[in-house]
Amino acid sequence: MKLATLINSALIFASITLVPGIAGAQTATINNSEIAVNFNNLSTNSTSANYLQPSNLVAFAYQGGLQQHGIPSGEALILKTQNRNIIAKDLVKAAVNADKLPSQVLNDQNYLSAVNSELNALPDYAAAD
Repeated sequence: MKLATLINSALIFASITLVPGIAGAQTATINNSEIAVNFNNLSTNSTSANYLQPSNLVAFAYQGGLQQHGIPSGEALILKTQNRNIIAKDLVKAAVNADKLPSQVLNDQNYLSAVNSELNALPDYAAAD
């Protein structure tokens, strides 16, 4: 249950953070919540741009949101991440293919590093759930 609380808190924070960009934004639905994702203000080397945050991306994948793009959900995602069969770039590529992130994020080393950190922390979050 703690993972669900963490995810919901992250979604609320992301929603509040992204409110100024809603006018020209697209939406992504995660667990019946909508997050505004503004692709118009994308910086090529910044994690402060208004798009799906690394923690939300990992949560989305964990919940099965990227299964159609080759990323397993739940425990399978954790195991493949621990075995290094799935790395941050794989998750970001799948999100780009699913139209959840713009392709420029593939070159954003800060974003990839943050996704990697979230993937490494995923077993701890899942164990607390």
